[in-house]
Amino acid sequence: MKKLFGGYSLLLLLLPVFALAQNTITGKVVSDKGDAIPYVDIFNKTANSSLSANGKGVFKINASTPQTLVFYTDGYMLIEQTLSPSSTETIVTLQKVIDLDELVIQQEKFYSLNKMKDIDGTAIYAGRKTEVISVEKITANKATNNTRQIYAQIAGLTINENSDGGLQLSIGGRGLNPNRTSNFNTRQNGYDISADVLGYPESYYTPPTEALAEIQVIRGAAALQYGTQFGGLVNFKFKAPSGKPIEGVTRTSVGSYNLLTNFSSLSGTTGKFSYYTFFNYKQGDGFRPNSNFNSRNFFANLNYQFNKKTSIHFDYTLFDYLAKQPGGLTDYMFNQDMFQSNRNRNWFDVNWNLFALRLNHHFTDNSQFSLQLFGLDASRKALGYRSNRVSNPDTEGTVRDLLKGDFVNWGAEARFLQQYDINGNSSALLIGAKYYQAENTSMQGPGSANSNPDFNFDFDNFPNYASQSDYTYPNLNTSFFAENMFRLSPNFTLTPGIRVENIRTKANGYYRRINTDLAGNVILDEIEYENVTKNRSFVLFGLAASYKPNNRIEFYGNVAQNYRSVTFNDIRTVAPSQVIDPNITDEKGYTSDIGIRGKLGNKLSYDASIFGLLYDDKIGDYQTENPNGAAAVVRYRSNIGTALTYGFETLLDWNIADTFFEGSNFKWNVFTNTAITGSEYLKSDGPGIEGNEVEFVPMLNVKVGTGVGYKGFMCSLQFTHLSSQFTDANNTTSTADDNTYGIFGKIPSYYVADISASYQWKMLKLEAGVNNFTNNYYFTRRATGYPGPGIIPSDPRVFYTTLEIKF
Repeated sequence: MKKLFGGYSLLLLLLPVFALAQNTITGKVVSDKGDAIPYVDIFNKTANSSLSANGKGVFKINASTPQTLVFYTDGYMLIEQTLSPSSTETIVTLQKVIDLDELVIQQEKFYSLNKMKDIDGTAIYAGRKTEVISVEKITANKATNNTRQIYAQIAGLTINENSDGGLQLSIGGRGLNPNRTSNFNTRQNGYDISADVLGYPESYYTPPTEALAEIQVIRGAAALQYGTQFGGLVNFKFKAPSGKPIEGVTRTSVGSYNLLTNFSSLSGTTGKFSYYTFFNYKQGDGFRPNSNFNSRNFFANLNYQFNKKTSIHFDYTLFDYLAKQPGGLTDYMFNQDMFQSNRNRNWFDVNWNLFALRLNHHFTDNSQFSLQLFGLDASRKALGYRSNRVSNPDTEGTVRDLLKGDFVNWGAEARFLQQYDINGNSSALLIGAKYYQAENTSMQGPGSANSNPDFNFDFDNFPNYASQSDYTYPNLNTSFFAENMFRLSPNFTLTPGIRVENIRTKANGYYRRINTDLAGNVILDEIEYENVTKNRSFVLFGLAASYKPNNRIEFYGNVAQNYRSVTFNDIRTVAPSQVIDPNITDEKGYTSDIGIRGKLGNKLSYDASIFGLLYDDKIGDYQTENPNGAAAVVRYRSNIGTALTYGFETLLDWNIADTFFEGSNFKWNVFTNTAITGSEYLKSDGPGIEGNEVEFVPMLNVKVGTGVGYKGFMCSLQFTHLSSQFTDANNTTSTADDNTYGIFGKIPSYYVADISASYQWKMLKLEAGVNNFTNNYYFTRRATGYPGPGIIPSDPRVFYTTLEIKF
């Protein structure tokens, strides 16, 4: 009897254990070799939630019924399994993936990532501050590439807004000039797209948002893999081909000020061949007179999978646009009527042809190789009246200034990544090399006196035009880079890196110096010939670290040396409102981040970090009398001194729907994106600059937004606020009645709000929205050259509607 009672007691004690076991799914994710795979992402289709395995590949789910789970991590095939509660641990085996394109297709079916993986293809991102925009998840004005909405969750960005239908992207941040994103290494599908990475790193072409799957932003410490820039990397990743033989999408948008756009794409897969291609047309009048534009953008991506290990990919891009430019305004003109324009003969023309050939090959499951061959054949032409006295009217029949640039360059980048184990922990070595050669030309001289877009020089009628030059810039860059991610434990990685650079820049050509008296008589006419070669070699070092105490939190930190080459093209381009120091030289410095990121359950994700940027020989502008003897005050561009920019950036994204309505079709999230930034010139040889704030640094940069949806309906609301920022190192201020220049002074603080909505029904999708629905009048830029000089006003309230058909 005692034995029976004792057994019964033991059974009662064990019942809670059995009950707990039957309400828990426990598993471990391993490779086909039986090794644990850490931090695998798991999407629970049954509960519509996500989680991750820990550093030893173990996961646990509280559930009383079978759950359908999707397992995904870099380098392995995505698999789907239905698991039942059990008292034993389930082993989930992942197979190495060879076809990376198929991996991307599968991944996009389930969820988007908010940061780059430690290893992605032939790149290492462990310990970096990385941010990924999943374009498909955004409810925004994609037809005009509305930067304010699309990049809303990228911390600390500053934006130059232009009323041109989103033809150009101009983003900066952390004290970097946003002009044409020239402080970032800008790529699409992994290859360069700017005019000249070293000699003229400006991006006149920006891919249409409607064609993109992701926008990847890797901050300054990405220099070792992608270049030397202080800003880091922006990479536009196009949509992958459809798995069907053919799939089409057409999107037509109409909006304020006669905006009309059409985006049409075709994609598909047949056997080993796949393709993605689109054509994008835009036209509009802009909200100011003399602001009309039209553009054409064609893209083709062709892929062939030879076998599981080897694939080849070809891209071709054509981008062509013509825009009339209304010019800038003075402070008085802006406050009087920001809709006005006193320039009716200014034009801008861009033609961009990009080519790329990529080879991906896996030698083994743990070693892979990629080779990119890329080239650019492009031109940029700027024509118009550019007096630095912005209030002066443009007189018909007078000479216009014409600048023509041709960009012909090509390059190759090879990467090899080898994964290996250290005490059972997966580590990786990356080595690579890049060759880049450019043969660019720049000419400046008198344009025609008529009003049409005539991009031919008129030396016959204006032989004594002062701004004349003709240069060739043969630039050559070779570099070697290497990084090693040491996974010293399942939780801790340390990644040192090195980049060796050799840069040769040349300037072959002449500029003509012509001075006249007050009566217009020539008193000086001389030609200065130059044949300058500048060679420099240097080594950059970096270090990144990551610590993941569990699968929901990560501490990261990094530091890297940065470098930015001065451009001969900048030196020899003459602008009435700006003068370049003839002794200007390269910038050098450091970038660092320390932060924490992760998730609280599946409800709240966060990323908070502090950063610092130290510049030596920082290039900037300050106000001074024209050193060439002219009476007008100009902005003088030179190496100003040593500057420090530092701050705190945080992003919080709360999934309210999963917090209170888990498992329903209702969607609701709220995000806050805040950057608090300080800056100071630590030392300077310029007059009155030491101790000043660094230009393009708003102390407060806040973006707050919410998205609400139910089934096929989504609506987003966003608020943006930036405090005031200086535009030159003098910290010059201006008054509302300044009616001369418009190029000096602060960018005042401003706020702007946007609302967008969409509804999906079968093959149809309707989108609509209002940008700047509070109709604030503000500006984000004081231009010294095109499209100014002067204040460039931002868009007032504008509407848009888009109809998408997918077949």
